[in-house]
Amino acid sequence: MSESKFYHFSATGLFYGVGTLEEAITASREGGFVWFNFYHPSKEEFTTLVGTIGIHPLSVEDCFDEKQVPKIEYFPNNTFIIFNAFSYAERSLFIDEINLFIGKNFLITVSGHNSGTRKPLNNIEVIIESGHTNAKAGPDFLMHIVLDYLVDQKYKAFDDMEDELEEAEESLLNEVEKFQPRQLIRLRKDLLMLRKSLFHEREILIKICRLDCPYVTEKAIVHYRDIYDHLAKFFELTETYREIETSLMELYTSLLNNLMTKMSNETNSSVRRLTLIATIFMPLTLIASIGGMSEWSMMTGTSNWKTAYPLFLLGMVVLGVLNLLLIKRLEKKRKSGNVKQSDN
Repeated sequence: MSESKFYHFSATGLFYGVGTLEEAITASREGGFVWFNFYHPSKEEFTTLVGTIGIHPLSVEDCFDEKQVPKIEYFPNNTFIIFNAFSYAERSLFIDEINLFIGKNFLITVSGHNSGTRKPLNNIEVIIESGHTNAKAGPDFLMHIVLDYLVDQKYKAFDDMEDELEEAEESLLNEVEKFQPRQLIRLRKDLLMLRKSLFHEREILIKICRLDCPYVTEKAIVHYRDIYDHLAKFFELTETYREIETSLMELYTSLLNNLMTKMSNETNSSVRRLTLIATIFMPLTLIASIGGMSEWSMMTGTSNWKTAYPLFLLGMVVLGVLNLLLIKRLEKKRKSGNVKQSDN
């Protein structure tokens, strides 16, 4: 549902709201300039400006196309700009498109067509109504206030993403086995989207600052340079955050490999212990099996069993000890051989 609002900045410096779109168009011919602040407008409502203000029909189509990237286009009586608003909530990045048309005596802002319930320009009227004197200087100063408002929102999005990166790092270092790499993969995707948007927005500000836009005066350029500096900083932040994300992914892979190696070593140690026990008892089991095939006295006769049986057990113990010592000696030689090979 459309919640559009219209304002007239008179030639004498007055600033007041206008009830309808038709009244705003009429006011634009009375001196000063008009601000058309459209929120979630219908295509029919917005098309009215094609004939009255001179908005190009292709620009109208772009306003309702959700797949546009930030850009600036020049037309005979206006300049069309696509900008993005960033917001980060519940571990999700939202990029809302803002369309701006600036002319000699008007500024048009269009938002909300791809924002759901979000309002990228929410309460900006309050900022201007509270006495922002620069807004009355012309459409270019008013557009600066709108763009500066959008840039301030980007700060909050970057702060939230930085907090999530720190949280991911802490979680990774504390419990690598419970860490979910999907979190880093999602952050990487969000950072790529931010980088793409900021790259084009920075190009827009470069063109404005070199006076390519005929409706932005040289007097207002200093304010737009400040916005360019902020965008350049955000662009560098995306590169920094991408490096941090890559480092965390590499750290996760390294820690996971170490954890798997540790588990593998523990398994190998357990198998070696079981193998040692089995190796010691295999000959003892063989002797016990042969000696007891019929009776424990088969080799010495029934009359000597009281002597033969303890000696048989003692012999098994001695054989087991000798077997253990032999295995340890062979293991020691094997380790010594490996050390010499590594030194060479």
